[in-house]
Amino acid sequence: MTNSNKRGEDSAPAEPRPTTKVKFKVYGEEMIHKKVSRSGSSSGRIYLPPDWVNRHVKIIRVD
Repeated sequence: MTNSNKRGEDSAPAEPRPTTKVKFKVYGEEMIHKKVSRSGSSSGRIYLPPDWVNRHVKIIRVD
């Protein structure tokens, strides 16, 4: 892929998200319910316990 094609893809409008719910089956050690806080003007943030640092996590939006 050329750089010009790649730049064109970056400026394309985002695809609409599906409105139907899907079911996930996830295995893990712990689960925490949190609400995402605003971080700046275009992103969000979730604070996790310090013992989760350097661990792998999966984030699933539920609403």
